[in-house]
Amino acid sequence: MLVARILKIGYYAHVSRLMGACLQQNRQLEALRNVLGPVTRPQVLSATERSLFQQVLLTLCKKVHSNGICYIDDVEMKLSAQNVALMAVFAALYYVLSLITPYVPAIGVPEIKISLEALIATIFGVILGPYLGALTAFLGASVAWTFPPGSMSPYGMPFLLSPPLNALVTGLIYYKKWKAGFVVFGFLIIAFLFTPPVQPLSEYFYVGIAVLWDKIIALLLILPCAKLAKKLSTPKNSPFLYFLLSFIGNQADNMWGSLAFATPVVYEGVFGFPLDAVRVAFVVSPFVYPAIRIVQAVIATIIAVPLMKALSGTAWRWQEATIISP
Repeated sequence: MLVARILKIGYYAHVSRLMGACLQQNRQLEALRNVLGPVTRPQVLSATERSLFQQVLLTLCKKVHSNGICYIDDVEMKLSAQNVALMAVFAALYYVLSLITPYVPAIGVPEIKISLEALIATIFGVILGPYLGALTAFLGASVAWTFPPGSMSPYGMPFLLSPPLNALVTGLIYYKKWKAGFVVFGFLIIAFLFTPPVQPLSEYFYVGIAVLWDKIIALLLILPCAKLAKKLSTPKNSPFLYFLLSFIGNQADNMWGSLAFATPVVYEGVFGFPLDAVRVAFVVSPFVYPAIRIVQAVIATIIAVPLMKALSGTAWRWQEATIISP
């Protein structure tokens, strides 16, 4: 009934007008009241329906994010046009980096090229937050895959979610949602144990060890990273904090890559590999990929430390409440 009544009063038109009005930061309050006024009058919706409708819009706005604040009665709504601009800039930056950074071929699978520019996804998550950061990383990775040097290679398509997961996990940790980041990362690790290269686990447990040992270390680092962040936020120790965030994020990136490659639709359908060859590819070099992730984390740290110092106290970050805030 509620959905039908909302549709009758032009729900989608009002949502569109609301999104446009919210972006007019100088007239947020008036614009929002004008948009919601006809919808929220008692004769159109009951008090219960009106409250639910406002909560739906509030959730929608918060998913888009912001640092500007306006109110509809007692409902706080946030939106920011500058984050949309940052998304476009960072997505373009990702593509530019894909043009100038070298690719590292995966050992045993030369068709897979490890994208060093994916390290920048950590910065996306820290600045834009977990959701817009992940979306920005996906846009950047998609552009880099679509245009040269990617040229829509089928070998790169299964791994497009790797950079977004980096940004998502990093952003969740940095913005005090580390438990959610832990669950996301942990789910990827557990899911890998049920893939064909590791089954039966009693016989091929060594494949799981070779692939997961460094990811499990990164997963366990989430808790001390979140709990000791304030102590590590001093100018002297902040590089170590951002190194931990970058290492965890890049390992989440790698975890998705391993999980995607371990699925038959990818290793058989895309790469044409038999199962035994996949197992060999996973165990041939268990220490090379962690070393690559460490290098990526070091580079991301070098970028993050001065950048976050410059942005401190400004409105360019997703929100003020972080693991290093008082």
